[in-house]
Amino acid sequence: MEERSGQIQENIRRKLALLPDKPGCYLMKNQEGTVIYVGKAKVLKNRVRSYFTGSHSAKTQRLVSEIRDFEYIVTANNVEALILECNLIKQYYPRYNVLLKDDKSFPYIKITNEEHPRLEVTRKVVKDKGKYFGPYPNAYSAQETKKLLDRLYPLRKCRKLPDRVCLYYHIGQCVAPCEYEVAPEEYERMIQEITRFLSGGHKQIRQELERKMLEAAEELQFERAKELRDQIAHIDAVMEKQNITVADQVDRDVFGFAVDKGWMCVQILYMRQGKMIERHVTVFPYYGEPYDDFLTFVTQYYSENPALPKEIHLPANPHQTNEEENAEATNPQTAEGSEAQLSAANDEAVHGESEGSFSPAERAEPAEGKAEEDEDAFHAGGADKEVIKEALESWLHVKVHFPQRGVKKHAVDMASDNARVALEEKFRMIERDEERTIKAVENLGERLGTGTLHRIEAFDNSNIQGTDPVSAMVVFVDGKPDRKEYRKYKIRTVQGPDDYETMREVIRRRYERVLKEGLPLPDMIVVDGGRGQISAAVDVLENELGLFLPVCGLVKDAKHKTAQLMTGDPPEVVPLPRDSHEFYLLQRIQDEVHRFAITFHREQRGKSMVASQLDAIPGIGEKRRKLLLKHFGSLKKIREAAVEDFRPLGIGEKLAETILSSLRGDKKTEEEEGDSVVLD
Repeated sequence: MEERSGQIQENIRRKLALLPDKPGCYLMKNQEGTVIYVGKAKVLKNRVRSYFTGSHSAKTQRLVSEIRDFEYIVTANNVEALILECNLIKQYYPRYNVLLKDDKSFPYIKITNEEHPRLEVTRKVVKDKGKYFGPYPNAYSAQETKKLLDRLYPLRKCRKLPDRVCLYYHIGQCVAPCEYEVAPEEYERMIQEITRFLSGGHKQIRQELERKMLEAAEELQFERAKELRDQIAHIDAVMEKQNITVADQVDRDVFGFAVDKGWMCVQILYMRQGKMIERHVTVFPYYGEPYDDFLTFVTQYYSENPALPKEIHLPANPHQTNEEENAEATNPQTAEGSEAQLSAANDEAVHGESEGSFSPAERAEPAEGKAEEDEDAFHAGGADKEVIKEALESWLHVKVHFPQRGVKKHAVDMASDNARVALEEKFRMIERDEERTIKAVENLGERLGTGTLHRIEAFDNSNIQGTDPVSAMVVFVDGKPDRKEYRKYKIRTVQGPDDYETMREVIRRRYERVLKEGLPLPDMIVVDGGRGQISAAVDVLENELGLFLPVCGLVKDAKHKTAQLMTGDPPEVVPLPRDSHEFYLLQRIQDEVHRFAITFHREQRGKSMVASQLDAIPGIGEKRRKLLLKHFGSLKKIREAAVEDFRPLGIGEKLAETILSSLRGDKKTEEEEGDSVVLD
């Protein structure tokens, strides 16, 4: 193992020495060769070396401890590095990168590019020559705005033109192109009106509606007047909502972010027509440098979004801002050295020693590159606003600003302040949940008369009519799952679907091992079932192993949900309120052990299905079955192989054809069967 570790270090050392002084992206890999982190750099040599030298935060140390190799891709400039990083993240989904999920998409209102255009709400923005407006803060706002536009502008509603007019025509919300000819000029007029409305002309349209409302009231058409009044009210609710106003009417997205305890919160304020209409919050763990990962978030956010605002406002790098302030207050000739010393001292004081695999002497090796490293425009410690601005603008074709004063700076500060508040709220909620969990454990122990339940071990059995029986155990410590303590059991002695004997075997095997190896005993054992399962577990513990531990059973109702807790000898129901924290804790335990048991059972069932399919083929015994699986890796790859692929295994053409015809004949049956079996 030490020899292998030395080879890895030597390999990394050699590759570090060959790094170029050029911009590009780097891919960090773990021991399996999986890409775990993707980053960008203005100078690859300095940025990649920094991971293996100096001190790091706890989060970065965790990343560095898993790095066993790296690759890099040189780019022509910083813009290419920015785009390449975004694409590589979407390709590899590295576990330590900021990853935007599908649920981060926002609703847009779209005018389709068709002969008879439609108005629709969509979350997918594609380059199909349609007109997109948004994003809207939520689906409700978008749908309500569309409903309003449907009343004002009667574009067609049907995806496919019907044979005759529908209800929308009769209520005045469709021009019925299915039956009547509509002039292209009429469509053009409505599209221009809708575009004007959604692009800020809603004030003029509101005035027109108000005029029509007054006319309807004067003519005693009160229902029509009420409808127009409701439309005006909705325009006010959707289009006039604001917390902050800018004199111009430019659509812009304002970003702010905050970091704490290894987590980052990004706030986006949507300003449309100079007014802030809504905000969006995203909270995620980060592993690189804060500002670096913030920029990665921004690039991913816009990577597949053609419906862009006119401007993007970003906060300046806090680290860079502090350096600039220090430079102004220091002698120009010594400012650079003082800043470097201060930064190094702060890093050492805050982060401590790195957990990298290199000795202190080796860490000091690239010290001459420290000054160059500070010039890396993508390094969070020296991110340059002009470089970021140039890169984003040339890629997105959107104006990027770092406001320094006035209302726009206030908007950026407000976004950052809100991000900080959201992060603090998250930590308060975590603390509150921990307090509730601890209280639930204490209260449950009081109800059972056992004292605080520090360690709970729960068991569940899984089988299909007695085939492939397995059992699983999960461990909760102080109300939280301790996954490294989970255990799986293949049932050895029980034939058929006998839940009681299965419970006896698993309890016996688990606690014989606990006694033999001196492992910690649980404060409570939880079994999935009622009186029979409890009695089986107690009998083994007390009469065979001499252990007197509290055993409880969780009984499920007809819907397979946790219904009640049973304990005692003979077992009796413990009255627990359904809305109590104790009951919720028991539900979590039962759901977790059930999930773990079912997952294990499906794995075993899949393996047994593979074995049975191969064993059913004439000429294939246990030895050849193992040889086939070892060589090809899976049943799917055996099925996809050619006859000549079997020759290295000493299998002739005739037997190879028999294997392939048998497996390919079973494929349809296997696909039809699917995974429709419900596990107990």
